[in-house]
Parts: sequence; C-alpha cells; structure tokens
Amino acid sequence: MLFADAAGYYERLEAVPSRLKMIDILAEMFRGLEPEEVAPAIYMTQGILLPPFEGREFGVAEKLVEEALALSTGHDKRAVEELYIRKGDMGLAAEELKRSTRLKGIVRNSYGIREIYSMMMKIAEAGGPGSKDQKIKMLANMISAASPLEAKFIARYPLGALRLGVGDSTILEALALAYTGSREAKPELERAYNTCSDLGLVGARLKKEGMRAITDFRITLFKPVRPALAERLATAEEIMERMGGEAAVEQKYDGFRIQIHKKGGEIRLYSRRLEDTTAMFPDIVDAVRRIRAESAIFEGEALAYNEETSEYLPFQETIQRKRKHGIAEKREELPLHLFAFDLLYLNGMDYLSEPYEKRRDALEALVMGSEVIEPTRRILTGSPKELERFFETSVSDGLEGIMVKDLKAPYVAGARKFSWIKLKRSYRGALTDTLDLVIVGFYSGRGSRAEFGFGGLLCAVYNRKRDMFETVSRIGTGFTEAQMTELHRKLERIKRGLKPARVDSVVEPRFWVAPKYVVTVNADEITRSPMHTCGRSTDKEGIGYALRFPRLYGDEAIRPDKGPEEATTTEEVIEMFRMQRKVGVKE
Repeated sequence: MLFADAAGYYERLEAVPSRLKMIDILAEMFRGLEPEEVAPAIYMTQGILLPPFEGREFGVAEKLVEEALALSTGHDKRAVEELYIRKGDMGLAAEELKRSTRLKGIVRNSYGIREIYSMMMKIAEAGGPGSKDQKIKMLANMISAASPLEAKFIARYPLGALRLGVGDSTILEALALAYTGSREAKPELERAYNTCSDLGLVGARLKKEGMRAITDFRITLFKPVRPALAERLATAEEIMERMGGEAAVEQKYDGFRIQIHKKGGEIRLYSRRLEDTTAMFPDIVDAVRRIRAESAIFEGEALAYNEETSEYLPFQETIQRKRKHGIAEKREELPLHLFAFDLLYLNGMDYLSEPYEKRRDALEALVMGSEVIEPTRRILTGSPKELERFFETSVSDGLEGIMVKDLKAPYVAGARKFSWIKLKRSYRGALTDTLDLVIVGFYSGRGSRAEFGFGGLLCAVYNRKRDMFETVSRIGTGFTEAQMTELHRKLERIKRGLKPARVDSVVEPRFWVAPKYVVTVNADEITRSPMHTCGRSTDKEGIGYALRFPRLYGDEAIRPDKGPEEATTTEEVIEMFRMQRKVGVKE
C-alpha cells in the first residue's frame, strides 16, 4: 500500500464522528495491506514504532521537525515556527508549507507504507555525533517527496501526535472485520493481544495464518502479558458472598507493579504500562538472577521497605526509585522489597489457565529462600469476620488494604473480573477513594489563570463494553501553578476542533483533546446528573453519574504511568456510588 493511500484513510479517521465508522474505515485499510505491511501499519496507526516494552522511541523533538520542514520546503525556520504556533499542530503546519513550497523541480517518489515505517525506524536508531543532522535530513527527504496530505501525517508521526483517536479495542474489532468478515472473532483476538501486548504481531499472524494461529496463541518470554485487574466491593460480606466459599486474602501493597521475565541470565522487568524498567531496579534484577528457575514470568509489587523496623515506606518515597539517573545512590538509600503475587510461566509451562491455588504453590516454591523477594502475606478464609480482621491488620501495618482471590480462577490477562476483588481503607463511608480520569477537553484561563492559558478540565471514565470515554466531571480546582503549566503544554499539542469519535459528551469544552492523559482526582461524593454521560440511563431523562467538588489529588496527580484504557471505568463509578452507603461488616 502506498503511504498516500494510508494518509487518505488517516484523513477520514480524523474527521469521522462515529466509532463504528472508524472500525469500517480501518477494516477497509487493513484489507488492502500485504501481509508484511500489517504490523507496520498497525504500529503507525497507534502512533508508535514498536510496542512500549521494546523501548524504541523516535527521539525527535518539535524543533527537529521544524528544521526538517524548513529544509524540505525552502521556508525560513522562524516562519515555520510561527506557523506551527499559530496552527497548534505540526501536521497542519506541514500541510500548509507543502502547498506553498518555495523549492522547484522536486521529483516525487511514491513511498510505500513499509518504506515510510523503515525510514522512521532509521531516524529512531540514529545516534552519536551528527545524529541530529542525520535525523533532520532523513525526515526532510520524506517530506520533500510527499504530498501535502502525506506531509501532514509524516510530521505528526515522530511526535506521537497522529490525532486519530483510535484505541486498541477499535483496532482489534477492525482486524476481526477485515480478516474474518465478522466482529465475532474480536474476543479471541483480544485474548491473543492480552497474552503478548503486541497488536502488530496479532494482526500479522491473523493476516498470514488465519484464526488458527490466534487460537493457538501462547505466552512468550519477553513479551509481557497485559496485567489482570481487580473489581472492588465495599464490605467483607459482599466479597465472601461473591466468592462463594473459601478464598485467598492477600495484603495489598502500594508500590510499583512489576512483571518479571527470566530466561537463563537474561532478565527483564516491565511496569504496569508494560514499559521496560529493568535498568531502574538493579536490586530486583540481582534477586531474580538468584532464583532457581531456567525460565519464569511472575508478578509482584515492589516498594521501599525497612527490614529492621518491618516498616513499609509510603509511596511518595518509593516513587523516588523510578528514575533514569542516580540509580545506584537511590538503591542504597531506598532498597526495594518485592512481594510476589502471581506466577504466569515457569520452565516451559504456561500457568495462565491454571487455578490460583496451583499458581500460588509454584510461586512460593520459586522464590523460597530469597531475601529480597517473598510471596505476598495472606490467609485463606471463608469468614467475613476473619477477612475483616485481616483487613484491619493490613491497614494498621500501613498498607492500602487487601486483595481477595478466587482459589479456582485462572489468571485473566488484561481484564477486570470478580476473580480478584480489592478492598481498600478508602472504600468506607463517604467517597475518599481517588479516581483516575481521562482528560477529553480543557478550558481557557481567566483572571489569575490567564497567564497559564489554562482554566480547567473536562474528564471522563472508560466504558470497556462500549470502548468509549464517558464524561463524569469538569474540574476547576486543585491545580498547582506547575500543574497548570504542564497541562497547558501537553494539551495544546493534542487539542482538536471536533469531538473525538470515542468521546461521549453533552458538555462542550473550549477545546477538545484526544483521550491520552490521565489524572488522579478526589471528590466529596458521586451524584446522579443529567450533565454527564457516565453510566447514563437509556430513558428520555438520560441521567448519568458525576463527581461533586472534584479536584486534582496531590503533586503526582498527572499520571504518565497510566494509559487512557487503564482509567477508572464506568462500572467502577457505579459500584463506588453504591458503596457510599455501605460501611463495615454486619455482625
């Protein structure tokens, strides 16, 4: 497929107001791809070079793209910069500059989608002395040979700002429609994706080998599994009733969730967003190297822990270990302890489909004898009162709460199921738990905020069933000056004139933005409201759920560690609304 054709599809995707139409457009594009083009096309549509766990970044800043545009169109650098500032979008600036190019006699090449992807990969790999000039030249060559429409997306791609608004679920549904003729294959494709976290790989195998390859999809070392997620309930009695008998009750730790992969002497650590964090935590790597297994994949929560006082340090201290520089010094100051809670793979055996009991037994044997890694502390019980006592003990130890797990359930990758249920100290009485919300719009600053160009946010939760973002709150308080400055800078880059297709809103912000950034929010309570679409009823009144007196929660409220599909869900908000009226355990 020519990149010109792909750019045409991207132009349609950007303008379409309906998610279902987005699926149809993507499916049409996927059908036109050769087998070797599928993975690159999917990565480009996602706005990435490779999945996050590969750690491959473009290494391209806005100034570099501006210089490439100046070189390829013959315009002055300052004129390019001024146009970008006026447009607020590098792609629109590139499109206009190409229409008014001052260079004559350019012979256009019809680059294919694989050629564009390959050249972008070379730009990312360029390093060392003179690499900046190399990157500028390669990007300029692509833009020189491009049409205005192609230039629009070539300029956006290395900045991670394609502005298509396409989510993983939408791509999976489009793949099912394109290569099986029906959306019914999506659940099986999603299972494969949850196992490898690589949409390009799933799409390529489906195109080349059909559904048989997807059905046979298995866990693979160094391709992290998308983490299982927990539901929440408010009382011990509700939890035990849902479990239907004896369950495992584990302490819940407030640290870094880490997925560990080991094969011989090769070890990789992945974050909850599946980014490679191996270099950040050498103490965990050293401990994993000493466990007796040729190959293994397991999960744990790492936190700073004082062995002498048996004291768990607060997350504000643990977070200091996540850094790219000064790692050795912080390792000495804040050594980590890993509490392992699940086993996914061991010495060639896939444990995902095995029951919790079997996974736990194998996990305990795996980490036995380690001074840095130990299994999460737990009890087995069918009693609400015993669960409640363990919960209170965990809270008094300085922990968040507990996780209750079905003894017979498999590991459900990438999904939120009642086989895992969390109970946190913040679930009692009034709403004091936080929510992770997706920014879908923002407002201009007025009065004292005019200098920041930022006045507030329109935020949404994620409806997994609809693959849509439903608004739940406008937020105008709780921002520090630093947060206002950062949010304005981030959101200006992704603002849009039209509402994104995957956003459901009756509220109109000053500017729409692509669902990309997540913020942690606190509020007094959840109320019913006709102003927001979260869980909106289907009757003519259309009443949804909203937050009362919402505000950003703390200095770390902007959450780069969470993607939009990892935000609080509609179902969780409805459950939290119900929890507000429940306290403790019945006697």
